[in-house]
This record gives sequence, structure tokens and C-alpha cells, in this order.
Amino acid sequence: MNLGVKRWAPHTLALVGLLVLLYPLVWLLATSLKPADQVVTSLDLWPSHLEWSNYTTALEGVSGVTVTRLLGNTLLIAGGAVLGNVLSCSLAAYAFARLRFRMSRVMFAFMVATLMLPHHVVLIPQYIIFNQLGMVDSYWPLILPKFLATEAFFVFLIVQFMRGLPRELEESARIDGCGPFRTYWSITLPLTRPALITTAIFTFIWTWNDFFTQMIYLFSPESFTITLALRSFVDQSSTSAYGPMFAMSVISVLPIVLFFFVFQRYLVQGMATTGLKG
Repeated sequence: MNLGVKRWAPHTLALVGLLVLLYPLVWLLATSLKPADQVVTSLDLWPSHLEWSNYTTALEGVSGVTVTRLLGNTLLIAGGAVLGNVLSCSLAAYAFARLRFRMSRVMFAFMVATLMLPHHVVLIPQYIIFNQLGMVDSYWPLILPKFLATEAFFVFLIVQFMRGLPRELEESARIDGCGPFRTYWSITLPLTRPALITTAIFTFIWTWNDFFTQMIYLFSPESFTITLALRSFVDQSSTSAYGPMFAMSVISVLPIVLFFFVFQRYLVQGMATTGLKG
């Protein structure tokens, strides 16, 4: 009996924890199908009848911009951020992990120290720079910094992984006549795949869910992302349309959920392998 309890207790606790974690998603889905008068007043989890018109209203978008356009804008920004972070952070990490140059340790320590710097401290200087360059109300302020290795966390993550790779492979490549960039591209980068996948996954999720930075730089409705549209959807009428708002929330969360289910194996593998290499 004790053996059976010990065997099933962890599974039971895990199941209870799963139900607790999934409850907000179930509540969000159920609320998106409730009539407007039941969203606030009714305490029942599931609606008395399904209000599919909430999704019809949500798919119409905001300010004449459809949900398809909003999702496309968000995907464009997230895709550009992923490409920029993977390329620039891996290049910077290769320089810190494999190349020898003056003050490399000081520069690496300074880069790591920027992890403690709040994002709001550099927000105003960055906004002034992009405003003077005429890039405000465009996607450039959201994508361009990603190509400049500004994400110190991902640089540090890839550095820790690269330091665990055998140097004999790079020495063999140099003997065969490969330069630093060729060695990085042909030897080091393929071996760093787990860390690069982790960087890509976290960058995509964080960029997709970003609201504050996009609110600062994007003004035109046609350039809005799905997160900005949620705020505009509530503000466009004097009475808050809770049903369509929650319906649009479900639409905005769905790509992230699908993305996680597709790449969860790579995410676990990347985090576990990166931790071992550290």
C-alpha cells in the first residue's frame, strides 16, 4: 500500500499542478464565449450559451485593420528579432569565447553587468536616437537593435555553451586554412545549435508578448501588433466590450501555445544541454 502511494503521489501532485496552471487558459476560453452581460456578473465558469459573435467581432480587428494583418505585423517583428538575435549574439559570443583580443575579459564583464541595467534607463536615449533618425512609427526600432547584439542574456548563454566545445575542431580548421569567420560559420555555429534554438524560442515568445516597447514606437493602426490591438480594442468604444476583447486575447495567445507545443522538445534539449556545457 505504501509502495502504491509513493508511486502515484508524484503523478497526482503533477496532475493537480497542471490543472492549476491550465485553469487561467480555460477561464479565458470560456469567458471569450460569454455574452457581455455574463462576463462580469456571472460566476459560472462555462457560459449558459455560446456567443460566437465575440469572435466575429474580434476578427474584424480595430480601426479597419483585420486580425490577419495584426498577426502578420507581429510575426514580422518577432521573425526579424529572432534572426537578429541569433546572428548577432552568436557572433559576439564567438568573439568572447574563442578569439583573443585586448580587454576581452573587461568587455565581457561589462556586457554581463548590463543585465542588471533596467530597460527603462536606456529607453529615453534610444527613443531620441531613433526619432532623430526618422525611424519612429516603424518597425526599425524594434528589429534593428537585435542585429547589434544588445541582448546580453543571450550572448552570455551562447558563450557558456561555446566554451564547452572542444578546441581541437577549430585548430584543425585553422590548419586547413579556415579563417575566424569561416571557422565560426562552418564549425562552431552548427555545434551551437541547442543554444541557438533556445535563443530563438525565447526571443520569439518575448517579442510576441511585448507591449511596452511596441506602444512607445508604433502609432499608426496599420502597423499595430496584436498586443497593441487589444488595448485599442477596449478604447475604441465608451463601453468595454469584454467578450470580443477576450476573444481577441484567445487569438493572440493561440500562436504562442502552438509554437510551444511544436518546439518544446528543442526548448528542453537546448536548456538542458546549455546547462551541462556551462
